[in-house]
Amino acid sequence: MDDRAIGRGAFLGLVGTGVLGLFFARDLTSAARRVLPSQVDGFVPGSNWRIYTVAASMPKIAADDLRVTVDGLVDRPGTFTLADLQQVGSTAQVSDFHCVTGWTVEDVRWVGVTLRDLLGHVGAQPGAKAVRFISAEKPYEDSLTRDQAMLGDVMLAWQMDGAPLAREHGGPLRLVMPAMYGYKSVKWVTHIRLESTPQPGFWERNGYDADAWVGRSNGA
Repeated sequence: MDDRAIGRGAFLGLVGTGVLGLFFARDLTSAARRVLPSQVDGFVPGSNWRIYTVAASMPKIAADDLRVTVDGLVDRPGTFTLADLQQVGSTAQVSDFHCVTGWTVEDVRWVGVTLRDLLGHVGAQPGAKAVRFISAEKPYEDSLTRDQAMLGDVMLAWQMDGAPLAREHGGPLRLVMPAMYGYKSVKWVTHIRLESTPQPGFWERNGYDADAWVGRSNGA
């Protein structure tokens, strides 16, 4: 697949800055459905997935080269390889993936480490009320509150549907937050920072809701 696939960022560049105004409308989901181009379907690698990017190309990180820094308000900051994360904990789950633009992939099988286990491992401090996820795909990032991150099905996944997480799905490591729309599930995670307050993510700065609960946000 061409790593310059037309995604959200490329699309916005193609149609001009006026489109951004649509994302500030009350019904953000409907606006997204109206403005997304039909050619996005050409970049579906299989199943019902659609691949969106905000940069000119997708990051390319070999699994052995992955390094994830966890710092901020933690007792034991550090940098983790994929093998290190797998030693912290490994769990499997099946959940649906919902995109704010209106499509869903059901029964996705993920394997990874829960945020609950990782935050326990690094010793999240009492003042840490938010978890910030920074992607290798600049300038993509997003945050969850600490309470949201501690939900049992929130994980950093390295496997999807029985195979190592593919590059187009954020491999080798991505966030999975099943109860929220997909823009919260940051791909190509390389830095996790615990902070005192949540920071607006890439799409929040362009009009999306900070709390992206499926069916209860973005004009639903």
